[in-house]
Amino acid sequence: MVIIGVLLILAGVGGFFYMRHTKSELHAMIGTETLSIPQLEDNRRISDELGARGGFRKVSEVVGAAHPRPEGALVSEISKTECVWYRYEIRRQYERVQYRDGRRHYSKHMERVAEHTSSAGYALIDDQGRTIGVDPNGTKPEGVEQTVSRFEPSSGNDNQSMELFGVRLPNFLSSGQNSTIGFEYKEWVIRPRSRMYILGEVHDKIGPLVIGRPEQGGHFIIATKTEDELRHSRSQRHRLLSIGVIAATVLGLVVTVIGIVR
Repeated sequence: MVIIGVLLILAGVGGFFYMRHTKSELHAMIGTETLSIPQLEDNRRISDELGARGGFRKVSEVVGAAHPRPEGALVSEISKTECVWYRYEIRRQYERVQYRDGRRHYSKHMERVAEHTSSAGYALIDDQGRTIGVDPNGTKPEGVEQTVSRFEPSSGNDNQSMELFGVRLPNFLSSGQNSTIGFEYKEWVIRPRSRMYILGEVHDKIGPLVIGRPEQGGHFIIATKTEDELRHSRSQRHRLLSIGVIAATVLGLVVTVIGIVR
């Protein structure tokens, strides 16, 4: 019982820090001004006039529609969907056989065998056709469209190597004690013209304005949701976490004390 109590307390501590992070994100969205592209260009122009060309930095919220980079739209690996950003993940489900007490024991497991997040930049475009660059920097956007979620059973030949997007992988996925059940495929994309909200730092390091992760730390949020939707979800999450943290901590202390006394 002591171990269970300690685990509950640790869960409460972890939930507390996640709750603080959620509250910090909410306050950042409330306290950061949403600026149009012309307003940001005006701020950059003032920075240039003061002799800080290339040194403009401004934490801001920006909204607009996703727009492909000059080289054209990306094409996602699994569904072949035209997009500005994509991410995929492939997991192998397998059955493990263990021998204990002269008997076979079977258990199912999952392992990630491949994943990729596109790193290419794209742009946001406003209603007047003005654009600002976006540097996603590995961030996972919120509310994105899931284009693939499927499970494909194995062919039954664990000795055969696997081919992934034209590249044949070595046969390191199985052993004599494991048998592959199948593969789970998942993919997410942001299509061109998707309405987006971004909270980050606008800079002109490469010339044109780009919004990306703040250099000195801070929140970087990319979403295909509105700011109101994001605020509402974080308010709800904070409320649920606050209840869960108190419940887990109190219950953990009670269980730990009972376990020690016994």
